[in-house]
This record gives sequence, structure tokens and C-alpha cells, in this order.
Amino acid sequence: MKNIVLFALAAVVLWGCNRNKNMNTLNLTQEWDKTFPKSELVDHSKVTFTNLFGITLAADLYVPKNATGKLPAIAVCGPFGAVKEQSSGLYAQHMAERGFVTLAFDPSYTGESGGEPRRMASPDINTEDLSAAVDYLSNHELVDPERIGVIGICGWGGIALNAAAVDPRIKATVASTMYELTRVNEKGYFDQNDSEDARYAVRQMVAKQRTEDFRTGKHPRAGGVLDPLPEDAPWFVKEYHAYYKCPRGYHARSGNSTDGWAIDGMMPMMNTRLLRYAGEIRSAVLIVHGEKAHSRYMGEDAFKLLRGDNKELMIIPGATHVDLYDDLKGVIPYDKFESFFNTYLSAQE
Repeated sequence: MKNIVLFALAAVVLWGCNRNKNMNTLNLTQEWDKTFPKSELVDHSKVTFTNLFGITLAADLYVPKNATGKLPAIAVCGPFGAVKEQSSGLYAQHMAERGFVTLAFDPSYTGESGGEPRRMASPDINTEDLSAAVDYLSNHELVDPERIGVIGICGWGGIALNAAAVDPRIKATVASTMYELTRVNEKGYFDQNDSEDARYAVRQMVAKQRTEDFRTGKHPRAGGVLDPLPEDAPWFVKEYHAYYKCPRGYHARSGNSTDGWAIDGMMPMMNTRLLRYAGEIRSAVLIVHGEKAHSRYMGEDAFKLLRGDNKELMIIPGATHVDLYDDLKGVIPYDKFESFFNTYLSAQE
């Protein structure tokens, strides 16, 4: 048994050493095509790295101007269905202005990142995407590998907590306006479809779609944010539309702005519990929600699972879910993020 374990470890080490030598080449856009203006206080570059599933990920690296020495770093992703040219890039650029090396990336199967078929979702692979981002940052010449945190926005808030539970290299986690995606897929919004019959009906639909997709070789998508909006659309869907479908936040590579996720990719989200080990996260966590966010209940319930005096819940007065996507309302608490990461990514930690 001991020899088997040693052989397995050696194989993992060998794969890790060669992982970045076998990256698939990605066709990366070089012009600035973000939904936010470029900062003159940071240096920006496009980079790639691979995860343990062999998928090459595309990212934007933001470095403070004239950076020297070993700096703390933050990997940023989300919202779920968005791309790095939207909220995650905005967050990353702001935090780089405040002295952090930051990495905003497109998850597997989305944006400029690799992976086929396109627009597939996987709680497991997406959690690995964050750990792969930590791999990259841990080996960057400007980064102190002992001082790495993550920010997950919207659906990536829950994924960030899952990554923090499994990867102790993550010393501090911010979940901003978070969703627990597996809960929404299992139970519907506000847990209104939490029944075996409701779940079985969805499972039947997805299973039928999988059979059809195998026959045709195609993977139809469920559609992004509704457009045009029906008059009776929920208020939070109208909020999504005002961001993703309008010049404020639209991006052609964003699934939420265009045609959404592959239908048959829903199945893994209905059979996984992202927050199963949230209570075992020993590193620092900050959960941030708007007071009026429709998703607030998910963040508050996630916070109840956390243990330790290094956990904090911050509710922003008057803010909604989408208010934390960009700087339109000026409510994203960058000062709080900075103080949180400075505390828990300090050189003494």
C-alpha cells in the first residue's frame, strides 16, 4: 500500500511539473475590451494557466505600478455566467490599485478559456479552477505564496467558499453578493421548489436533453438573461437585464449577456452540495450582501455554517444584488476588502 501511495504522489508531482508545458494555445484578445475603463495605476497583461483537468484558462493579471518584492495576491472570479471583462476584472483592477497582485480569470468552458463543449458548468471543475489560479499566483515572481486570497462574486461566492474549504493555501476569502448555486438548482429561488417531484421533473427534462444531445452532437443552451423582458418579470431579473443586456455591463463573450449555459450541464449542479464543509474553513471569510438583495438569504445561511472569530458578515444598507456588480451606485466596499485582506494576508500570518 505504501508503494502505491508513493507512486500516486510521484505521478501527481510529474503531472504538476509538466502541466504548464502542455497548454493548449488560446486565441486571446489583446485590445482592452472591458466594461470598465483602464486604470493608469496598474500594469495589465493577458496570461494563461492550466487546471488539473488539463483545461487551459485565460486570465487578466493586474499588478500595481512599480511593484517590487513579494506582494499579497488575490484570485477573482464571477459572477457565474459572466466573463473577466465584467465584474471580476473590475474588482481585480481596484484591488491592484490598492497594492495586491490580482488575477481575474474566465472559468473552464467559458469566455476565452478552453474546454469543450462550451458553456458547461461543474461545481467540481469550477472549484478546481480557483485552486489552479492559486497555483499560478503561488509561482509568480512578485507573489508571496503564503499571502493569497480569493474573491468570488455572485455564484462564484459559493464556489469560493468550497475552494477555501478544500485548499488551505487560500488564507482569506471574500464572497460578494453570493449565490449558493447548488441550492438554487436543487430547490429553486427562495427554496420554493424544494420537493422531490419538482426535482424529478427537472431531472427528466435534463436526461431527455442529454439523450438528444448525444444523438445530434449539439448542446443547446438555456438562454441568458431574458430579453425582451416580460412585464411580469421578477424585479431581480429586471436588475440582471439592466446590467447584462445593456451597455452598462454587456459583453459578447458573457453567457448571461447572450445565450446562457448548456442545458445538459445542469445535472451536476443538482447533485452536489457546495457548502458541505463550510464549517471546516479555518481561514478568514468575509461575506458581503446588499440589504435589499434577493440573494441575501443565501449569504446569511452560509454565514451560519462558518465557525471561528475570523468570519464576518457585512450587510450594505440599501444595496441590491446587482449593485455589487459594478461602480454605478458606488457601494462595493473596496475599503473593507482592503482592510480585510491586509489583516489576513499580512506578512505575519
